[in-house]
Amino acid sequence: MDHLKVYVLCLCFVLSVASAQDPENPKKPKETSDDDEQAVENLETETLSDSEYYNELAEAFSKKIISMQEYADAVSKSNQLLNKDEEKKESLESAQSENNLEQIIDSKKFTLKLLRNSLLKQTEPNWISPSKSSNIQDKEFENMEENPQDILDTLPPLPEEEEVELSPELKEAKEIYDAAIAKLDRRSPDLRGAILQVKQAADSGYVPAKIKLAWSYIYGEGVELDVSKAKTIFEELSEQGNADAHAGMGFLYGTGVGVPVSQARALVHYTLGALGDSDYAQMALAYRHWAGVTLPSSCPKAMDLYMKVAHKVAAQVSLSGGPAVQRVRLMDEAEGGGAGAALDTDLIEYYQLLAEKGDVQAQVGLGQLHFQGGRGVTLDLNKALHYFQQAAKTGNAVANAFLGKIYLEGGDGIKADNETALRYFRKAAELNNPVGQSGLGIMYLQGRGVPKDTATAFKYFAMAANQGWVEGQLHLGFMYFGGIGVRRDFKQANKYFSLASQSGHVLALYHLGQMHAQGLGVLRSCTTAVELFKNVCERGPWGSRLMLAHAAWRARDSDSAFLQYLAVAERGYEVAQSNAAFLLDEGETRMFSEAERWRRALQLWGRGAAQGCAGARVKLGDYHYYGLGTPRDLDAAAHHYRVAADHLHSAQATFNLGYMHERGLGLARDLHLAKRCYDLAAEASPDARLPAALALARLHAHAALESLLESPLAFIFLSGESMFLSNWDLYLITALVGALGVVIYLRRPDQQAN
Repeated sequence: MDHLKVYVLCLCFVLSVASAQDPENPKKPKETSDDDEQAVENLETETLSDSEYYNELAEAFSKKIISMQEYADAVSKSNQLLNKDEEKKESLESAQSENNLEQIIDSKKFTLKLLRNSLLKQTEPNWISPSKSSNIQDKEFENMEENPQDILDTLPPLPEEEEVELSPELKEAKEIYDAAIAKLDRRSPDLRGAILQVKQAADSGYVPAKIKLAWSYIYGEGVELDVSKAKTIFEELSEQGNADAHAGMGFLYGTGVGVPVSQARALVHYTLGALGDSDYAQMALAYRHWAGVTLPSSCPKAMDLYMKVAHKVAAQVSLSGGPAVQRVRLMDEAEGGGAGAALDTDLIEYYQLLAEKGDVQAQVGLGQLHFQGGRGVTLDLNKALHYFQQAAKTGNAVANAFLGKIYLEGGDGIKADNETALRYFRKAAELNNPVGQSGLGIMYLQGRGVPKDTATAFKYFAMAANQGWVEGQLHLGFMYFGGIGVRRDFKQANKYFSLASQSGHVLALYHLGQMHAQGLGVLRSCTTAVELFKNVCERGPWGSRLMLAHAAWRARDSDSAFLQYLAVAERGYEVAQSNAAFLLDEGETRMFSEAERWRRALQLWGRGAAQGCAGARVKLGDYHYYGLGTPRDLDAAAHHYRVAADHLHSAQATFNLGYMHERGLGLARDLHLAKRCYDLAAEASPDARLPAALALARLHAHAALESLLESPLAFIFLSGESMFLSNWDLYLITALVGALGVVIYLRRPDQQAN
């Protein structure tokens, strides 16, 4: 069969070359542009003036044709011998496989013809003439514009790979698993029941259920936390070549959870998982290439992997941008005493009370929260529909616009209805609401409920974009990018995608990444493209694990929260890295020894600091200052504090630099620089004013005491037998001077203004 394919390819090549040398058909394509005709005339003039070159070229082609014909004859003879042997064997191939083979051969023949015609059309020399045996497909190609996508569209489809037929038992397991995942996506109260359904499907041998169950064992989600059981499942499936199982083994070896740390084995498993199209493995490997973690830094490799995952995310995201993910930093919440979460809960309860009493703004606010999720509110389209309908009765434009969005996209038991969506969008647009204007633009662009009209769609998108609405900006970018209803303009597309990306819209970020990766409308930049694709990847559905980890931490299940943050940290999320380090720093997880805990926290703080987290950079300075997880190094501590102060504007780091200057720790002792640092810290953050004031008071007292000891009066107090004051008296004088310094400092005009 392989010889037959080689024979067909060689035969097609011979025919194409022979047709190029056919002198009996001097016809030219019917339709040629002026530039093409000019190029042909120039080429004819040059060729006729150089007959020797023509003769040599013709002779070379003749020799090539003869050699190819001889080779084709040899292949034909060997193929006949093979056919005689095959006739003696029983026919085991089905008619379907033969049809597929013929289809593949036809596809290859046609591809060669398209390639030949494309070359002919680009060169058009006078010594090459089209073949006599041009068929209908050739004529259709000659009339095509030079667009690669048009060529691809004309290719016959390749035979689709048939999915493996599941047994009745596996089909039932798949149904159970899908029902369980639907419950988990809605975060139903019966979490344990949903995981039990997953376990039931896993026991029946359904592989995706086994993977989900293994991660549930790691997270302690619905089942008891048991890393060893997860390891057993991952090992079993990775031996079978499952990509997600390789990703799981990469996580275990990369973090040292349940197994000894081995970055080499982690990289092997991540690589195998990435080749198998596991999004977890691709993100973990992309982050390591991007940040240079256990691998040499490589922007092109990181971009290739991030681009694959970003494509999956963009394909799943709706035009609304998907559900919101709240990224809570445990360090900040702990400093605030958890008041932020409590405040959110109180506000939501207060809005619910107002909404029940008929407050329109409260109804709209709750509707938007349930429409996108976030701030402790689960995504629930039915509740959003309820609140929006109540507000829409009063003629509220925002409520009408979002009702249009709900009926346009449908979902969660709500059937999409173009007519209803159009009615609500019109009401909102008449009230000059940008959401309604953008919705009308989508309906005219796609011809949903109205005749397709790109000009009207462009008008509505422009009206919405001028009011700063992200979806209007996004769709204007789409129209300029694809040349839909307007002339293609990559610079304009880049402008509107950039505006939409400022609101964090996933599709805008994705298309911006594509433009920077390919240099469309902007200078090509691998670094910028990687950052954009990474941002898109981190807005995938797996980002909701951050909120689940935070919920576990608030429920005082620190081990589960730590492992969930650690799993997300391997994907490259800075928030997850900082939160996992915080839990280790606070000693809230008992999974590691004291020394191991500090070393792991230092590593995670380092990864978070490399991604621009100011708190993580300050923590790195603290760890080097006190020698936690690393030998004490005051120079390194000062370096990290300076980076956090100068580049990340951290008041804490600036204060620490002032203290080190005051005491001469790792930095030159300089009281003036210390005072300057304390002043800058007070200006950077209101929370730093009181500590800075006390530090400045101590600094003034210290300076006053030094000047007092350097004066001639100091000899009276400190000279041998003439000492009138005891040491306790000196301490009292120091305290009084310090108090005087505080009074003087607090009476300064700038402090009175504060």
